[in-house]
Amino acid sequence: MKLNKIDVFSSDELDKIHSSSLELLKEVGIKVDSEKARAILKQNGAEVSDDSLFVKFSESLIKEKLKSVLNSFTLYGPDGKFKATIDVKHTEFATIGTPVKIYDPNHKKGVRKTVMADTINQIRIVDSLEHVICSHIDVWPNDIKYTALHAHCIYQWVKNTKKPYGLGCLGRLASQDMMNLTSMIVGGEKELIAHPRLVGFMNPTSPLHLPQIMTNGFEVFAKYKQPTIIAPEALAGTSSPVTLAGLLTQTNAEILGSIVLSQIYNPGAPIFYGTVSHITDMRTGNSAMGSIEMGLITAGIAQLARFYNIPSRGPGCGTDSKLLDMQNGYERLQTLMLATQAGINYITCAGTYEATLVEALELLVIDDDLIGMVKRAIEGIAVNEDTIGLEVIKKVATTERKGVNFLAERHTKNHMKKELYFPKLSDRNRRSSWYKKGAKDIIQRASEKVAEILETHQENEISKDLDQTLLKYIEDVEARTFDEYKKAEDLMVDSITLPDGIEIKDKE
Repeated sequence: MKLNKIDVFSSDELDKIHSSSLELLKEVGIKVDSEKARAILKQNGAEVSDDSLFVKFSESLIKEKLKSVLNSFTLYGPDGKFKATIDVKHTEFATIGTPVKIYDPNHKKGVRKTVMADTINQIRIVDSLEHVICSHIDVWPNDIKYTALHAHCIYQWVKNTKKPYGLGCLGRLASQDMMNLTSMIVGGEKELIAHPRLVGFMNPTSPLHLPQIMTNGFEVFAKYKQPTIIAPEALAGTSSPVTLAGLLTQTNAEILGSIVLSQIYNPGAPIFYGTVSHITDMRTGNSAMGSIEMGLITAGIAQLARFYNIPSRGPGCGTDSKLLDMQNGYERLQTLMLATQAGINYITCAGTYEATLVEALELLVIDDDLIGMVKRAIEGIAVNEDTIGLEVIKKVATTERKGVNFLAERHTKNHMKKELYFPKLSDRNRRSSWYKKGAKDIIQRASEKVAEILETHQENEISKDLDQTLLKYIEDVEARTFDEYKKAEDLMVDSITLPDGIEIKDKE
């Protein structure tokens, strides 16, 4: 039988968290920066005060809007041939992170700033992987203007992968660019809406806050029905209660409030009930993504998502290690295994380390192997007459000839490929054979695999007209002024600090 899902709550505990979240939303509400969002929430039954940015939600409003949330949807690649169904029963794997640096053993610090060439390589590597179905803007190109990088990344996506692509809800203007560019690529807005190609990422700010730029972009993703991850990044002990039950109650309220807004924007807009929440290390004050508690939080999110019958998203392969070392390995497998066994439907963060701030292409191919192992573990052990193999046991055990074993038996040939997982990068040779092959560690073997993939990768063919149209659109995005950006986002400031800490100023 398959491995049982991990449940961290009893049914009574789930009800308690649910009712406590409803109490928060009714009595405190959520701070909504966007005046437009507050207005539409008020029109649809939320309680909005003239002297406060907080919006309060009744239980009846929440229950009504939950009814229109989909429990399954399908993601497509740019040409529509690749597709992956996301639902509440199965698990798929993807990337997502915020790396601004990349592993480079030739650099004196072992890492360097990421550039667009790294972004392209990451898309190409993901395209080749067996188990990872989607890449996102995980590698932030430092050599590209921040307000235009989304357009450059969409262009590289269509040229370099057959799989879907993910981007943050980076404001109304950038998100509309994403829809416009993708519509050009797939043959129109109707096709994009009917067959989603993009995954959005919406981060409520803990505690209980929907920031303006993210909310602006969220509206666009909902309008075009591009599946969007709603994922608070609460840190236990700093931006949420230190108790995991308190963190999950708070983030549940943040997610439910965001769901209400998404379904007001567009009933049936697909969403992921998500998390990137973890803990504050009380000794250093830093976040701890490799902590065992992050796995417990993720398991709690999986169970809450099932409670609401919504596909879940959670992190796996999380680690705080600054090296490709043993800590990196045990933390990433621990968080991956817990997320999978908890039943998360869309597990992300492949290829990253140092709390997702650094990318390693080597880790991408290693993580694909780890995912294969974990998927095999979740399948469990099938028990029937054929798998027990009583007759073959009798035959081999009673054969008197020396050297007879199960290797030559048809039963072994029939079952070995589906019963056993064959990792691509693990070395299982004897030491003598390992030495003859160069005595390479797994990072060296992964580096060779990365080089092989990049050397043999072939770009997708797009028409000359489409290529020129996309490049012209990117030029227009590059030419925008900061004032145009402010006007589109309804901002009254001279600089913006984005959720990932990047500041945009007038001169940019």
